[in-house]
Amino acid sequence: MKINKNIIKELTEYLNEFNLTEIEYTEKDLKVKVSKSSGASTAAVRELKSEIKSENIKVEKVAGTEVPSPIIGTAYLAPEPGGKKFVEVGKKINKGDTIMIVEAMKTMNHVPSPIAGIVKKICVEDGQPVEYGHTIAIID
Repeated sequence: MKINKNIIKELTEYLNEFNLTEIEYTEKDLKVKVSKSSGASTAAVRELKSEIKSENIKVEKVAGTEVPSPIIGTAYLAPEPGGKKFVEVGKKINKGDTIMIVEAMKTMNHVPSPIAGIVKKICVEDGQPVEYGHTIAIID
């Protein structure tokens, strides 16, 4: 099988002209695919990784009982937009008190406190998507 270099050259020109990363040409039994790198060189990636490692990254660890999200959904800290939040950091709560609501498929699911204690940290923002098991609050 002889490859027509003109087709490859023309496809390469189209890549540059239209700022594409990949182009494919098919004709009968012939299929030619031309692509170019995304532009991020491995040296640039290594440099970025070393910058990240060299920065002082502070991880805040708060002692207490982590309250996980019981479902995948959107976390809401108040019963309605602009309403009073269910809990505040430093507030004492009882076992079973609502910490927040996780909305999934138009159903508002109240998340109860598993223990009585003081809210040490709220780990999500109002309206933030959460995954199952994602820590949404810490109570001590």
